[in-house]
Amino acid sequence: VDQLLKISFLKLAGGLLLLWIGVKLIQREEEHGDGVKGAGSVWGAIRTIIIADAVMSLDNAIAIAAAAKGDTTLIVLGLLISIPLIIFGATLIMVVLNRFPIIVIAGGALLGWIAGEVLATDPAYADKLAALTPHAKTIFEVGGAVLVVALGYFLQYRAKQRRHEEPVDLAAEKSKE
Repeated sequence: VDQLLKISFLKLAGGLLLLWIGVKLIQREEEHGDGVKGAGSVWGAIRTIIIADAVMSLDNAIAIAAAAKGDTTLIVLGLLISIPLIIFGATLIMVVLNRFPIIVIAGGALLGWIAGEVLATDPAYADKLAALTPHAKTIFEVGGAVLVVALGYFLQYRAKQRRHEEPVDLAAEKSKE
C-alpha cells in the first residue's frame, strides 16, 4: 500500500474517498437503519457485499498507510490489529458507538483529518502546494476534519427537512390501521 501511495493522483482519489466516507459516517450518525437498499436477488446481495467490502478494505488500508507516514512496520501492525478488530469486534463497536455517539463524530473528524493529509501529500502536486502555502498540510488536515463534520451534519439536517416535508397519504395510513 505504501508503494501504491507514491503513484501520482492515487492519494487524491484516496483522500476524496476518505472524505466521502467520513461525511457518510457523520450523516448517518442519528439516522435509523443502515441506509442500504435491499437487493432483489442473491446475486444482487453478493454484489452489494463485495462492493462494500472492497470500499471498506481500501479505506482501511489508505487510512492506516497515511497515519503510518510510510513506516512499513506501523502499516503492517495497523493492518494486523485492525482486521481482527473489524471482524470480531463489530458487535462490541456498535454497542459502544450507540452508547457514546460522540465517538462517531470524532471518528468522522479523524477520517477528515487523515484525508486532508493524504490530499496535501499527493506526489503529483505536494511540492507545488507546499511552495504556495507554507502550512498547506495543516490547513488541509484541519479543513478536512471541519469539512467532514460540517457537511455530514448539513446533509443530515437536509434529509430530516425532506422527511418532514413529504406529504402524508392519509388513505394509506388509514388502511394500515
